[in-house]
Amino acid sequence: MPELRKDHIVGRWVIIATERGRRPEQIAAAGQDGPPEKPCPFCEGKEAETPSEIYAIRPKNTPKNTPGWELRVVPSHMPFLRIEGELDRRGKGIYDIMSDIGAHEVVIETNQHIANIADLSDDQVARVITCYIDRINDLEKDQRFKYALIFKNYGWSAGGGRIRHSRSQIIATPVTPKRVKEELQGARQHYEYHERCVFCDLVKQEMESGERIIMDIDGFIAIVPFAARFPFEIWIMPKKHSCDFTRLELGSRFYLAQIMKKVLQKIKVGLNDPSYNYMIHTAPFRRQKPGYWKSVEQDFHWHIEIFPRLTRVAGFEWGTGFYICPVPPETAAKFLREVQI
Repeated sequence: MPELRKDHIVGRWVIIATERGRRPEQIAAAGQDGPPEKPCPFCEGKEAETPSEIYAIRPKNTPKNTPGWELRVVPSHMPFLRIEGELDRRGKGIYDIMSDIGAHEVVIETNQHIANIADLSDDQVARVITCYIDRINDLEKDQRFKYALIFKNYGWSAGGGRIRHSRSQIIATPVTPKRVKEELQGARQHYEYHERCVFCDLVKQEMESGERIIMDIDGFIAIVPFAARFPFEIWIMPKKHSCDFTRLELGSRFYLAQIMKKVLQKIKVGLNDPSYNYMIHTAPFRRQKPGYWKSVEQDFHWHIEIFPRLTRVAGFEWGTGFYICPVPPETAAKFLREVQI
């Protein structure tokens, strides 16, 4: 029989469709899809083909926009939001309008033509994490921005485009994104009632149960959520409470890199290298607004969400807000635990 499960953080219901569920090996991707690859502008030596770099990890004696770098950040050449101008928030009848102010950056994660971050070394992934932190801290200085979202689109089905070079994106926005706000509100409600962080409670319960844990490494756990929206949805979370991803210490960045790499390798090997998205949900930038973020330091808990693109959202999901997951989270976690990498 199918089972309805409630996401305790945001209150969303998910249908775990056990009666038409499929074994993990039946739902694995059929390899990478999409049209042929385009010439890559992100490899070392192609610096003139991208906008001018705004951040780089490179030897001190090498000038910007030249070879010798290990990681670069450049503005998107087709930005969703633009950094120039003022917010100019205004009304138009009952509607709200705001200028397209923000920042849109591309993190080129390696100078080598490697598609999947899972194929980089632990040190390379740790450098990517450090870059994320440095860029969020820099973007926070702009008073127009309220949030910075880190996300990756890998593979054609996930919006990765026709260039198979490992990269991710950072978009700073003048408002807090709806998905993040739902988590913030749910976390605050839990804290107001229980005086505890809902994510910390979740970590404790999952560690006691063990049935949805994929791995537990040096202060971080990777789980398939109890109310997973998609087959093999994964969350990576610090076991120690922290609302800000940017407060991650140097040593912990390497441990996070290790668990991220291992989880993504298991996805690649066990599910036949599917397209996937990941995003980092961290606390918003805090400005001086009395009471607005009164308990965020105590109630929110940063985390990484990973979504292999193995199924499609259809009419029922769009019409109801329900999701249908054909692989029980416990089955998915067990399968991934057993994948050898």
